[in-house]
Amino acid sequence: MQFGYCERIDGGFWAEPLNAVTNAAFLVAALAGVRLWRRQKARDVATLVLIGLVFAIGIGSFLFHTIPNHWTLLADVVPIQLFAFGYFAFALHRFLGLSGMVTALGTLAFLGLALSLSAAGRALLPPVLAGSAGYAAFLLGLAGVAFAISRDPGLNRQRRLVALAGLAFAVSLTMRSVDGALCGSLPLGTHWLWHLLNSLVLYLLLRAAAMSERAAITASSSPGR
Repeated sequence: MQFGYCERIDGGFWAEPLNAVTNAAFLVAALAGVRLWRRQKARDVATLVLIGLVFAIGIGSFLFHTIPNHWTLLADVVPIQLFAFGYFAFALHRFLGLSGMVTALGTLAFLGLALSLSAAGRALLPPVLAGSAGYAAFLLGLAGVAFAISRDPGLNRQRRLVALAGLAFAVSLTMRSVDGALCGSLPLGTHWLWHLLNSLVLYLLLRAAAMSERAAITASSSPGR
């Protein structure tokens, strides 16, 4: 696996056809998110920013899987990180009704968890698995948000969407993790499934975000918030 993914065996532009074209799924998820956003009464900016990041994820990942270098790696990774931490902050504030200060501190703690898991993965896991360790924090974050909002019956739809996104991400992360280990038996690898499943994850999260106007009203009127 000289080039990092089973599918890529040389330095050509289309050396990863499945890994490249499956990024279109992110653009479909983003367009579906736009449709959901247009149905909002308020059409809040925060949801629109999240949708824009999904567009950026699709474009950045396509660039990296066709022209792999330092700059396209950043174009791939940065939008993913911004969405993950941005959505966590969004969920703390909109779904849980936390203050700006508590949301910021919680997001910083979440960032610390991700960095710690990433460092532990590099130190303890084989190279083919180490790259997925940092993403484990996002799985824990989805599970934590789904559990936290389960206490509010007014957020049942959001909870189901976030929980379903967490389940899909668990399968997606597995597909990303086993890509290198299965090169011998699956020359095309499984990384392309990471793209398809993550596009579903992002759509589910955008759908939950599109309900945030109602969620914010519910949260502000709930006792103890």
